[in-house]
Amino acid sequence: MFFQSRMNKKMAAFQASLLEKHYAEVENMYKQVRGWRHDYKNHIQTLKAYMSFGEQEKVNNYLDKLDEDLTSVDTIIKTGNIMLDAILNSKISLALNKKINVNAKASVPENLNISDIDLCVIIGNLLDNAIEACDNIESGEKFIRIYIGMKNTQLYMVFTNTAPGKKLAKSGNVFTSRKGENHGFGLMRIDKTVEKYGGFIDRNSEDGAFTTEILLPV
Repeated sequence: MFFQSRMNKKMAAFQASLLEKHYAEVENMYKQVRGWRHDYKNHIQTLKAYMSFGEQEKVNNYLDKLDEDLTSVDTIIKTGNIMLDAILNSKISLALNKKINVNAKASVPENLNISDIDLCVIIGNLLDNAIEACDNIESGEKFIRIYIGMKNTQLYMVFTNTAPGKKLAKSGNVFTSRKGENHGFGLMRIDKTVEKYGGFIDRNSEDGAFTTEILLPV
């Protein structure tokens, strides 16, 4: 009983920390967008000044820099669900900043019977794990592939990422890991949330890659 109570407290603390981290990332993304919009008039004035002096090369260089800046804060994915957009875009922006190639496709109904917190737990943990795995690769391509969509009456999610080393060993239904305690808590939270909705989860480890598939009735 004592062990279970202690574990529940650790899990609750981990979830609170995780949600705080995700919301901070989302807020940071929107601050970047608001900052760019605030500077928009200044950018226009600068371009007009260059053009009035016939500085076409400076105009072109300035536009190239603006294009790079806008790409870094622009909305990457529009799924049809506001909370899912916020989680995915904040995490994908983080991955791109780490020079990880991201290929994502997602389309879902506007209203899901899955709570915002549960979406955050599942997708936030999956992408945190994927980004961490890519970070541990010293050389070579780093990628994360995401597909989220409807399969009949179920929400279908597939996340694949590059991973360091060889195929992970499996004990029962659990892959052995060299990562720390928090990684274990993240996997437990995903599993419990999928179970809560009567869903299905499958993980597959191959040399240099890791895939997670999830089905949730909606």
